[in-house]
Amino acid sequence: MKYIIVNKPYEVLTQFTDEAGRATLKDFVPEPGIYPVGRLDYDSEGLVLLTDDKQLQHRLSDPKFKVEKTYWAQVDDIPKEEALTRLRLGVQIKGGKTTPAKVRLMEGEPKVWERSSPIRFRKNIPTCWLEIKISQGMNRQVRRMTAAVGYPTLRLIRTSIGPFSLGGLQPGEWRELMPEEVEQLKSAASKGNSGSGSSAVRGKSFGAGSKGRRSSGKGGFRKQIN
Repeated sequence: MKYIIVNKPYEVLTQFTDEAGRATLKDFVPEPGIYPVGRLDYDSEGLVLLTDDKQLQHRLSDPKFKVEKTYWAQVDDIPKEEALTRLRLGVQIKGGKTTPAKVRLMEGEPKVWERSSPIRFRKNIPTCWLEIKISQGMNRQVRRMTAAVGYPTLRLIRTSIGPFSLGGLQPGEWRELMPEEVEQLKSAASKGNSGSGSSAVRGKSFGAGSKGRRSSGKGGFRKQIN
């Protein structure tokens, strides 16, 4: 079986075909027979797990197994503590009330890649970044959560799923999980927790990334595995 993590770029569909001709994961990951675990919106960026392991797909996608996902959300203005508390307790959005989230105001601006299309800025209104950890998978959940408390999301990056983070992967780059990493992932899914340990590189910065070799996919890169 195959287990791959990819950094999905902005305005790329989390699927392998599109009748409208939009960019898809196939343009970056030329591996047949694999499917994304869950979804990541067209206008969001970051970590997507791909596999042909159907049992693992189910466990990681089902909220009852509570596999934690971490997002960095750049929001309009600076949220007040009251708004952060509401997010932590759960907010009402279309589709129901969200379960409690782990939310913190990030210090400064994280070092992330430039987006292909810059976010909109409003004169005299600052932006800031929130780190939000959830185990649900409601449609456009993080964006709806921040909007519900009065701070719309301008940019959204998923940085980790369970025990795995983007590390040095740049947009369009991908790599296969090592056997020991696959076991970590299966353990996190079976125990129904986030797997606090990580064999991937964590941190508040995405640098230039490891040197990689270009895959056969258009514009994509595959990280060299030693």
